[in-house]
Amino acid sequence: MRFKLFAMALAACLFATSVFAADAQHADPQQVVKETANKVLAEVTLNKKNLEQNPKLIFPLVERLIVPYFDFKAMAQSAMGRFWRNTSDEQQARLVNEFKELLVGTYATALLGYSGQEIEYPPMNVEAGSDRAMVPTKIAAAGGPPIPVNYRLKLRDNGWMVTDVVIDGISLVTTYRSSFAREIQMGAAKSKGKDRMALGIDALIQTLADKNNKK
Repeated sequence: MRFKLFAMALAACLFATSVFAADAQHADPQQVVKETANKVLAEVTLNKKNLEQNPKLIFPLVERLIVPYFDFKAMAQSAMGRFWRNTSDEQQARLVNEFKELLVGTYATALLGYSGQEIEYPPMNVEAGSDRAMVPTKIAAAGGPPIPVNYRLKLRDNGWMVTDVVIDGISLVTTYRSSFAREIQMGAAKSKGKDRMALGIDALIQTLADKNNKK
């Protein structure tokens, strides 16, 4: 339940980043997130019936509105940690693509399950001229206290882009870093020779691809 709420809020935030690009140097990240999240979730609610009849309609919507404003390469690189330097250009491209597909599937599923949960926006401070921001939110949870969800954003040439999400104190990137390392080490352990690390990374990519093919 908590992960679904986090993914729903993240998806709303990512929709909001499309507005960041319009006036990247002057936008207030929190205000933009708040205003645009309301619009996006209203749109999902408005199209709820069509989405229930054909859930696959959510995927092109996510691809069109979320993907361009999400720094998947930075997230994949961070999630890979020290193993990133051992990847070839071809492996990097495959990793970023599979990682993107994995997260897109998560966001799409979460948006389909949106049922009016409220999002709170606690006060925040952004240092003048800073190219980094942390936007805090709290997601209403049935039968429990609100769940804190914080968004890390980086100001790129084309606007603010999300680079990590921290839910209830747990970083999405850090969580994947642990699981990625485990998959790589398991794959490498099954191989011999100088290419063990490359084969371990290939094993991780295949694991991600297998998960994505089950969508």
